[in-house]
Amino acid sequence: MGELLFNIVLPLAGIAIPVGAFFWEFVFVGRKRLGWRVQMDTPVTGEAESGHAGALRQLRQTADGSERNLQDLSVVLVRIENNGATAIDAADYVTGQNGHAGLHIHFPQRRVIGMAVTELSNPGLAVCFEPDSGFGHRELTGQNVGVIDLPKVPLNRSDHYKILATLERTTGSGEYPEPTMQGVVTGGGIAKTQGRSGASLLMLVLIGFLVTVIAAMTVLNVVESDAAPSGCATGELTVVGSTAFESVIREAGDLYEKTCPGADLDYEFEGTDRGMTRVSDERGRDGTLLAIGDAPNGADYPGLVQRPLALSRFTVVVDPDARVTGLTVEQIRALFRGEVTNWQAVGGADLPVRVVNRFAGSGTRWNFETRLLGSEQPAEPGITCNQLQRTGGPGRCQTLTTDDVLTEVAEMPGAVGYSEYADAVDTPGVVAVQIGGRTATRENIADASYPFWGVEYAFSYGDFVPGSVGASFVRFLLREGGQDVIRRYGNLPCEEVADRSRCYP
Repeated sequence: MGELLFNIVLPLAGIAIPVGAFFWEFVFVGRKRLGWRVQMDTPVTGEAESGHAGALRQLRQTADGSERNLQDLSVVLVRIENNGATAIDAADYVTGQNGHAGLHIHFPQRRVIGMAVTELSNPGLAVCFEPDSGFGHRELTGQNVGVIDLPKVPLNRSDHYKILATLERTTGSGEYPEPTMQGVVTGGGIAKTQGRSGASLLMLVLIGFLVTVIAAMTVLNVVESDAAPSGCATGELTVVGSTAFESVIREAGDLYEKTCPGADLDYEFEGTDRGMTRVSDERGRDGTLLAIGDAPNGADYPGLVQRPLALSRFTVVVDPDARVTGLTVEQIRALFRGEVTNWQAVGGADLPVRVVNRFAGSGTRWNFETRLLGSEQPAEPGITCNQLQRTGGPGRCQTLTTDDVLTEVAEMPGAVGYSEYADAVDTPGVVAVQIGGRTATRENIADASYPFWGVEYAFSYGDFVPGSVGASFVRFLLREGGQDVIRRYGNLPCEEVADRSRCYP
């Protein structure tokens, strides 16, 4: 429930509330809105006694030149504006007691003794204040309230005008009561506004809400990043087996450890057969021992359960001095059966052919003999690769791991061997040859046009212990995270193989 709240409800609320506020403010409530505010309300009492009182004396004079006894004067500036979303027409004003006026500004305890229109945002608005427009001032009888009547001025969006008025107090003392606006605008309303020097209360509330949502989601993400995702397990796991798939498994393991804090993976790759033997002998150590192999277990390990992971790419590698970049399947067979002992026979240099094999039990060797040779190779002479190189002639030797094969081929003139393709192309000093004119690409593996491929398996002793790291890591290899790594090395996850029977040979 908490995850639903933070991952779905809060983000949706963070979007819906500001959008709703916008529509409420500018579509429903503020579609037609006339705003007004008092920009200045200043007393001028005492100005007559100053040395520059000419303007006020003129205001106090009557038409015949006599002086009126004005007391407690004030000057007021009122701004009227359209701050809604649409234009306000003359017909939108509801007519009150004055048949022409649309708005009425009331000044309690004061009377209006003079006024003028200033600052028209649109000069064309001047026609709205002509005689008989309803523009004028009066006093509510017996109420001590001065009134300025304003005409029904049509205002486009953001249009405004200002009224400057001089008023005299009629009763009371101290601060003047606040002026009020009387009137009705159909389809909207009249609102007292404030200057735009700061953010509105609504804006501050929305900003505060959004900050709260972002902070809550940030805290949730931090908490979730510290917690292991569903399907993870904690503890130690040792991965053994095929050296051909070692690079893939190590990178996938690093990604798994980052995804699942608390999991610790160790690696001891010595070949497919040795890995399966260890898992079988130690009975998988309750889900803490996993073997990776590129050959099926057959009848030698009846207690092991194999789970196909991917179709992997293999290649034949040669010493660059042999001057060979491509071989046919028949030429490869002749080289490894000992029928060709000099590279000249297959279009190469005048160098003796030196075969570098993996030891029996290697999954890579099993795939090589099964898919390319179609038979076993001649008996091994029982000499090391160093001894073979010192003889100066053709021959064959054996090594333990994929890295050993690549090292020997790179250092021994005329050497030929086989390995996992991605490791081969990353190793300087060896050439990964085309086979039958085909390169070991994922596409050629997928359509079976390239002949040297294998199936990589994960082996456990029986079914994994529920909740074990072994069970969790195999699921990771079979899902998106692990399969991304498998693809990065050019292999094809079994989940994507069109003919799934190829993963179950």
